[in-house]
Amino acid sequence: MITILGAGGAIGNELVKLLSARKQSFRLVGRNPRNVVGATEAISADIADREQTIRAVAGSSIVHLLVGLKYDHKLWAGMWPRIMANTVEACKRAGAKLIFFDNVYMYGKVSGPMTEETPFNPCSKKGEIRAKLATSLINEWKSGTLISMIARAADFYGPDTRNGVPNILVFEALAKNRKASWLVNDSVPHTYTYTVDAAQSLVTLAESESSWNQTWHVPTTPNPPTGKEFIAMAAKELGVAPKYRVLSRPMLCLAGLFDSTIRESYEMLYQSDSPYLFDSSKYASAFGFSGTPYPEGIRATAASFRKATSLAK
Repeated sequence: MITILGAGGAIGNELVKLLSARKQSFRLVGRNPRNVVGATEAISADIADREQTIRAVAGSSIVHLLVGLKYDHKLWAGMWPRIMANTVEACKRAGAKLIFFDNVYMYGKVSGPMTEETPFNPCSKKGEIRAKLATSLINEWKSGTLISMIARAADFYGPDTRNGVPNILVFEALAKNRKASWLVNDSVPHTYTYTVDAAQSLVTLAESESSWNQTWHVPTTPNPPTGKEFIAMAAKELGVAPKYRVLSRPMLCLAGLFDSTIRESYEMLYQSDSPYLFDSSKYASAFGFSGTPYPEGIRATAASFRKATSLAK
């Protein structure tokens, strides 16, 4: 049994499609999980509660930790260590392997490409929390107490996804014929992981015996476009003019006074003012796939937003 903790998110939804198509047994776990075609079962559980987590994971062979919490560093500080500890304990009791889907916050501001060997040097509160989580899991597999891995992605975009910065600021805006937005600097390259590729990599990594007890950067196309180039491609696919504005730090600081998500995002703007380069060549070397080309991914993403906008009219 494959168990997905945190069902219903962007990566989880894509993973569900893949598992269903492969007719694999899988269980969805969340506070209010929605059962979907192909799922063996859906279980309601609060994985901040140890006993509920243990019950939800029982009988699993592989567990995907795909939980997304509200973007609030205080909430993260209180909840994430409990969620990780509970999940690790539940996997140990079930004899299950654990895949933790992670981000790059723990690296901090990096000069050059981020790789699996990049040292943890967080420069944000949320990055400090993610560094502690990753370190705790790495210590588990180094001590031999748990078979696990970290699958790490860059910022993401993709079809049928209503979160992710470019989806909100670019695709959703342009699909409604509004001006798009970009964070801080539109002239530097910024890597984005395509959600479909991320989900497929979770399946591939889980089925490879040699992939466990390691960190993997999921397949993400190299040589990313600049913000200006990304917006131009999205606009072309949506059949609109590439009109956009660059959101400066002062603008975002002011907006943060009225919006908690923007306020929490402010400490992460270091990812947007300089080249943001994510290297997944380790995965490409091992599995022969380096990610969906940006024009192709942007075309599919634009089509999904165009369809959603049409249906909403």
